[in-house]
Amino acid sequence: MEILALFGGVTTLLPLGIVLAVVFIRQIKQYERGVVFLMGRFQKVKEPGWRLVIPIFQTMRKVDMRVKAVDVPSQEAITKDNVSCKVNAVIYYKVRDAEKAIIEVENFFYAVSQLAQTTMRNVVGETSLDDLLSSRDAVSKKIEKIVDEASDPWGIQVNTVELKDVILPEDMKRTMAKEAEAERERRAVIIKAEGEVMAAENMAKAAQMLSSAPGALHLRTLQSINDISSDQSNTTIWMLPIEALRAVEGMGKK
Repeated sequence: MEILALFGGVTTLLPLGIVLAVVFIRQIKQYERGVVFLMGRFQKVKEPGWRLVIPIFQTMRKVDMRVKAVDVPSQEAITKDNVSCKVNAVIYYKVRDAEKAIIEVENFFYAVSQLAQTTMRNVVGETSLDDLLSSRDAVSKKIEKIVDEASDPWGIQVNTVELKDVILPEDMKRTMAKEAEAERERRAVIIKAEGEVMAAENMAKAAQMLSSAPGALHLRTLQSINDISSDQSNTTIWMLPIEALRAVEGMGKK
């Protein structure tokens, strides 16, 4: 009878124990930290596991310590050379200090997003359009440094900032296309002129070599005639070099 009474007492206390466990025990996942307040004052940061939290006297807020990716919405900005554009980015950050993330800022997720937006507009305003399009990594690093330093008192660590898109007005796109086309034409003209200069230099060298060797010009003339006469439809005009005329003149004098 005593054993039965004891067993009955245990079965009576078991539901009470489950209720107390549900009320007092909180589970903190591996990627979380629990910031505990005792009667409104910060007490400690609890590690992952099952932790005892006394209701009324203690409260606990969980903080996710994983890396977060925040899509910064497109922002209207004016570059240093007065070109209007839209820029959007993505920022990767994590909570480094759970205590500061809860105590020093009301909503760190919202605060980091707003800080990234304003910083992005300011940095774009200090950058020319050419640098913005050709040096995105440098602009991203600059935004990352500013946001990281500003959010450090909140216990936030900024890992990286990446510019995704730079959207230009349609008239600016057409202007840039015309500029690129004009640049290509300029390069083509320069390359053609350089080719003509090289060809003229080679022709001058060839003429100098032919004039310095006796009979070379006559041989070159015969070779040219042979090339022309390979096609029967061509009309061949015979041209006598000055050396041949001088030879005929010398023979007449003799």
